[in-house]
Formats: sequence, structure tokens, C-alpha cells
Amino acid sequence: MTPKVVLVTGAGGYVGAHLAARLAANPDIERVLGVDTAPPAKDLLKSMGRAEFVRADIRNPLIAKVISSARVDTVVHAATTDSPPGPARRTAVKEMNVIGTMQLLAACQRSPQVGKLVVKSSAAVYGAGARVPAVCTEDMAPKDISSSGYAKDAVEVEGYVRGFARRRPDVRVTTMRLTNMIGPSIDTVLTRYFALPVVPTVLGFDARVQLLHPEDALAVLERATTTDRPGVYNVGGDGVLTVSQAIRRAGRVAVPVPRIAMPTAARVFRSARVVDFSNDQIQFLNYGRVVDTTRLKKDFGFTPRWSTRQAFDDYVHGRGMHPVLNPERLAVLENRIRRTDG
Repeated sequence: MTPKVVLVTGAGGYVGAHLAARLAANPDIERVLGVDTAPPAKDLLKSMGRAEFVRADIRNPLIAKVISSARVDTVVHAATTDSPPGPARRTAVKEMNVIGTMQLLAACQRSPQVGKLVVKSSAAVYGAGARVPAVCTEDMAPKDISSSGYAKDAVEVEGYVRGFARRRPDVRVTTMRLTNMIGPSIDTVLTRYFALPVVPTVLGFDARVQLLHPEDALAVLERATTTDRPGVYNVGGDGVLTVSQAIRRAGRVAVPVPRIAMPTAARVFRSARVVDFSNDQIQFLNYGRVVDTTRLKKDFGFTPRWSTRQAFDDYVHGRGMHPVLNPERLAVLENRIRRTDG
């Protein structure tokens, strides 16, 4: 059943703003409200069309008034984030992720009009480590979750969502566990990481990563909003890339760093304000993470348009990234080395 009044959290960010724009383009939806503590960039705000931006903090109980006064029937919680992940903002990010979710769910629980809840979650709930299976399914319990960081936030958020679903069984709840997004127009830790001329990797590790194009992320969240498909679904592009393969495709130079030295390397890049690594991300670069998307395709009825490789290549080409070292120059050097060895 198509919703009539939709509220989208996190509308100041890329996913929230673009999702609000997509929903506003649907003539069957009467009203779309995008809420956040700060508005999106001017060009993004303009692209939202008839969607209304409301400056509101979901950590504040007053969010209940926004939901009730607008008679919202569908809430899309897209405000959870792992960026900026630095320790200086860690408290604020955790508050938005966890406290914000608690207040939003409390507001939804008190509103008799709310009949659908869509949650943008993350595959980070599975953790990243030696004990995590090669392929994660929706029924798997979290493993190797750090004591702090976005992964822990995601686990807590989903716990509160399950509690809400038990208290309001009349509300249709859909949770989408997205893998890491990568594309030419989105700014994430991974897009900054693979753009580094010299990319630090963990010595002795070559993690498998599964990526998701932002267009597929928006499409699947839009479908979750406009159709009734309650449940938990993994969302990721087909196939995987190893970190070393991705670095080569981006034309970067990999520099293996001993695992014990990775936190130091992370601090160097953080202090230079180039890219910010949390412990979660370092763990991810150690072990990677791959999810099973069978349920997404068979039960939810959605197949991502972009494979992991295609999403990554679109990011490389869209950013206009060029090899750090000229391939012809490398071939000349290799030939000289062979002649020397001979």
C-alpha cells in the first residue's frame, strides 16, 4: 500500500535528501517531510522538489509533535551514520545513532497514524573478524563487534527496532542492512581511502569487500517505503573485490603496514584531515565482510543493478581518478629489472 505522508530522517545527508526527492516525485504520495539538524547543500535542497525540509533533531522528544501534527503514516529512518567517525565527534555521532533512534521510535509508538517503519541499517552489525563466516546471512548473530564504534551503534539500533516491533505489532517494519556504499558522488571513508595516492593495507591480509552503489541503495529504500515487505534484508552488489584488486583498479599504490602499526597510520591520516579510520574500519580492512542477498532477491524482489566491481569502477571513472604511476613507465622499469636479473 502506497503511503500518504512520509517522514525521512537524515535529510541533510546524501541518502536522506535523495530519498526524499525520489519519494516526492511519486504522485501517489501526498506529502514528504525531510528532517535533520541542518539542511542539505543548496543544490541538493533544490533537487528535493516538493519535499519539505523541517529542521528538527530526532534526539529531542519534540520530534513526536512533528509526526503527529503532520499525520505521518510512514517513517524512514535514514539518519544513522558512521561519518564523521573521528573520536572528536564520536559522542555526537553515537547520540544521533542511538539516542536519536530511541526518541524516534518512542514518537512512532505514541502515534496511532504510523503504520510503517523503514530502517536504513548496516551490514556492520555482523562485525568483522576471524570468527565471522565467509558469507553472512540475516539470521546470523553478531560476532567480533568492537566495544565502541558504529558497528556497536548499529547493533543497538536494531535491538531497539525489534523492541518497537514487539510493542507495535500493527506496524510493518522493514530493516535494510546495507553494505559499504561507493560511487562518484558520495563521500565516505572508503571513497577517501581508495583515493589516497599511497594506500596503507594490513600486512598479510587481503580482505574481501562487497560494495553497494548509492543508486541501488536509494532504489531499495524507495521500494521498501512504497511496498509492504516487512523483515530484515541484506543489501549488496553481486560479487566481491579484494582490497588489493580494488587498489589496482583505482591505479593506487598499496603499502602493506604491520597490523600493529595500523592505528598509528590511521592517526597520521586523521591528523592530516585526509581520511579518518575508526577501529571498526581498521578491523574491516583486516577481514572484510560479505553478505548473502538471496532473501533480498527472492523475498523482497530486488536485484541490485550494479555489481561490486561495476560500482567500484563507476566510482573510479566518475571521480576522474588516474593511475598514480604511469603504466608505460612501470613496464619500462620492469623490463630493465628483467634484463638486470638475466
